[in-house]
Amino acid sequence: MQFKYYRHKFSKNHTNTNTTIIIDNFYLCIEGGTIMDLSQDSLTLYDIYISSITQNKDNYALSFANEQELSYKELGRLTDNLSGILLENGISKGDKVAILGANSPNWVITYFAVVTTGSVAVPILPDFTAFEIVNILEHSETKALVVSSKLSYKIPSHIHSKIPVILDLDTLTLVKSSYSGDTIEMEKPSPEDIASIIYTSGTSGASKGVMLTHANLVAQTRMSYDLFPINHNDVFLSILPLSHAYECSIGMLFPLTFGAKIVYLNGAPTPSLLMPALKLVKPTIILSVPLVVEKIYKLKIRPMFTKNVISRILYSIGIVRRALHRIAGKKLTGTFGGKLRFFGIGGSKLDGAVEYFLRDAGFPYAIGYGLTETSPLLAGATPGKVKWQSTGPALNGLKLKIIEPDNHGIGEIVAKGPNVMTGYFKDPESTQKAFTTDGWFRTKDLGFIDKDGYLFIKGRRDNMLVGSNGENIYPEEVESILNEHDLVLESLVLERKGKLVARVHFNYDEIKNTEQLISYSQNISYKEKLDRIRSEVKEFVNDRVNKNSRIQEIIEQPAPFEKTATQKIKRYLYN
Repeated sequence: MQFKYYRHKFSKNHTNTNTTIIIDNFYLCIEGGTIMDLSQDSLTLYDIYISSITQNKDNYALSFANEQELSYKELGRLTDNLSGILLENGISKGDKVAILGANSPNWVITYFAVVTTGSVAVPILPDFTAFEIVNILEHSETKALVVSSKLSYKIPSHIHSKIPVILDLDTLTLVKSSYSGDTIEMEKPSPEDIASIIYTSGTSGASKGVMLTHANLVAQTRMSYDLFPINHNDVFLSILPLSHAYECSIGMLFPLTFGAKIVYLNGAPTPSLLMPALKLVKPTIILSVPLVVEKIYKLKIRPMFTKNVISRILYSIGIVRRALHRIAGKKLTGTFGGKLRFFGIGGSKLDGAVEYFLRDAGFPYAIGYGLTETSPLLAGATPGKVKWQSTGPALNGLKLKIIEPDNHGIGEIVAKGPNVMTGYFKDPESTQKAFTTDGWFRTKDLGFIDKDGYLFIKGRRDNMLVGSNGENIYPEEVESILNEHDLVLESLVLERKGKLVARVHFNYDEIKNTEQLISYSQNISYKEKLDRIRSEVKEFVNDRVNKNSRIQEIIEQPAPFEKTATQKIKRYLYN
């Protein structure tokens, strides 16, 4: 393979199936397709990229479902071509290159073309508004923009004219350039260099640019492998946005480091697109968020077991329910292609009832916890090692602890490790507040760690409420119980004038179909039915929480809540 712009030298010593590759004096030992890191602190994304496209050159790397597959060799060629275009148009080490587009092989090619030449990738969520996108482009001091034709309308003309270099993400070709100088000499990035600035789309509404270094992202990749080893036979089906840290790190960098294949959907992961793709691709690994599996359970699986009074009674019997779950689990695994060995769930707390189903069903689900600021994973448990409602123990090489615990051992979770960000871009004040005086990153999440080292999340520090008797109330805990009700799809618990209230988006399809409602009376109005349901839901949750966390009022939320990229409710819109 010829690299016009890369300055690298290779030396290979073959001993059986093992290969030692020397990259600019950095050593990797490759054993049967798996990179064994011998000097983690000195590696960059450039290093693991070069080693992977060399070792796995004949393996498939990327594709859309049901479309031509791209080999690692082709990935290297196309990435090199794009790197050349950037260098020829004056994009040098440290320059910010924004990427705006839906998931695609070209998105991945763009990312590697940027980070391997020492520039800084600025992924932008496609769902961001034009106003948010403009703020990111200006705040990040973007020098080049790679944007898909479908989203180019979100770039106002005055911003378009200010950005020196613009490329088309769909074709990887130049749209405009105001550069007239010589081709920039490529500089290999260093571990401490910033590889990416990711602007968070948080539940608080405040978006900050998280600076992640090459060292952060390489460390995260190693930690992910320690948690759950993968190889070149694995197939990832990507359904979350690459512009989010979760999918970018674990769903892209992780598999491409170890020679696996990634398949993208040519559109949003709607059932009409996802179901055929699952059958065709037969993925071994999928990364998801709780809402995906919760909807499958509530809208497809549970209604099968509760469609009449007799089935409801049978389903309430533990041994019968578990047997039904096992049967449904086999069918669900088949729906996902039959080869699934890891279904990762992260981003927010998983509904307890749904987790019981997944556990009984023998579904290979895994739970993880992290933040954009930590590249992102902090804790995780793999299939078969999950504890109910826990996010698992800390990753290998990372430290977690609880500070300022209350009488129940619940306090703020803080972290220290090689995957923790260097800070927020151009925001030293927020950066300082994000760390304790002795250097621990403050997650702003509350939780506790059990005797086995498993982490349990109670909720966000900023969301915690204090009851009239001084007891802490965790809205997310109450919401989790609310969401277990058959007629509740999602909820939000808030404090209004000293009262605890819940905004609830009901399962309207189930409301129309349930025999229980029909039995009330054929003569009552729909409003009266909803009033009875509100009363029933209120009783349901209040019977299951302590007296300090009881709901005073249920407020209907007719439309689904607005959410972030990882399907967390944007709480600030409803406070």
